[in-house]
Amino acid sequence: MKSANRHPLTWVPSLYLAMGLPNVMVGVVAAILYKNLGVSNEDIALYTSQMYLPWVLKPLWSPLLEPFQTKRWWALCMQLVMMASLGAVAFCLPLDSFFQASLAFFWITGFASATQDIVADGIFITTMPLKDQARYAGLQGMCWNLGAVVGSGLLVSLTGWLHNQLGWSWVQCWMSVMLATAAMMGLFAAWHWRTLPAGAPSALQGRGLAASGTALKEAWVSFFAKPQIWMMLAVIFFYRFGEGFIEKFGPLFLLDARSAGGLGLSNESMGFLNGTAGTLAFIAGAFLGGFMVARWSLPRTLVLLSLVLNLPHVTYWLLSQQLPTAMAWIGVLVAIEKFGFGMGSVGLMLYMMQQVAPGPFKMTHYAYATGVMALTKWSTGTVSAWVFAACGQRYTTFFSLVLALSVVPVVLAFFAPFPQSEQCEP
Repeated sequence: MKSANRHPLTWVPSLYLAMGLPNVMVGVVAAILYKNLGVSNEDIALYTSQMYLPWVLKPLWSPLLEPFQTKRWWALCMQLVMMASLGAVAFCLPLDSFFQASLAFFWITGFASATQDIVADGIFITTMPLKDQARYAGLQGMCWNLGAVVGSGLLVSLTGWLHNQLGWSWVQCWMSVMLATAAMMGLFAAWHWRTLPAGAPSALQGRGLAASGTALKEAWVSFFAKPQIWMMLAVIFFYRFGEGFIEKFGPLFLLDARSAGGLGLSNESMGFLNGTAGTLAFIAGAFLGGFMVARWSLPRTLVLLSLVLNLPHVTYWLLSQQLPTAMAWIGVLVAIEKFGFGMGSVGLMLYMMQQVAPGPFKMTHYAYATGVMALTKWSTGTVSAWVFAACGQRYTTFFSLVLALSVVPVVLAFFAPFPQSEQCEP
């Protein structure tokens, strides 16, 4: 099926839905699954954080994709792999050793998802002109988040409904949800077989295995030869530093009992928050961020976008201080945080596309940049359990520390270099 001339609206939304769904299943929903099945907070934070490593390690194998097949081929194959691995997670859950077995298949899902991210972003940045990248950045971010909402909102709510209304065990609930997720990945593969463009070929495509080593060496050398690369990497690493702690312990805080300092929400309530107020706020923020960059350029808006992403972390501190019971008030605060995340994250994605990716290895260099972004999530998630323990397992103290850490990204954004600034001008 020829798809080179397909309109972006036929493949950008579905492609980023297919990227967001497995990412959140591995990074966020797995933690909720294990919480429901009785795993401790410390084990959840430590072991699920390690599942970010595939995204961190993308630079090790992204150059090896350059000589082989098309980006479209890799995307379709990875979606089929995820269909199989997520289905395998479901069948692990009734086992006595479910924790270890399901972690192994979540790892496989993570590696396939990270590989899909490499080639999918490669398709986007090699198919879209620069102005269209900014124009579609809001849609891109919205659809990635909608994929995440399906997982952390609708599917989590479904487990709560099955458990509370139909009396299913948590194992039965999560088996059904994981099988449904696997089926969705299969449907994405079928749709993209018809609609997804191949993406621009690498200069090394078709040169076979012998070119892989050359690709790896040339990609690394040219990446670190970029002007001001270390400062750009520092901006990328710290941009979502505070958000990394929020992402790991925010859901645990919402679910934990009030006696433990949490809000004591049910799966249904948390899924409702993520799937309604959080979703609408994120969409509004992502579109507003994309509009601002398209209108005023990235160099003129990055500091503001960084501030908008990090300032709303105060909402979790307020929630931990007040422990409100009114869902409306909780929903407003969660929506503010999601709005800031949606609007601010546009700045980071475009910074990586327009400042780090340009050159002969666009797909690979963008993968390197997103690998650094994933390193943030991995490192913050890994130490979050120890930081929480050091805070006396008090959420108020923990979120106060997150607020202090959120100052660093704003300062770095102020000093962010723009060696490709002429490409960012409208």
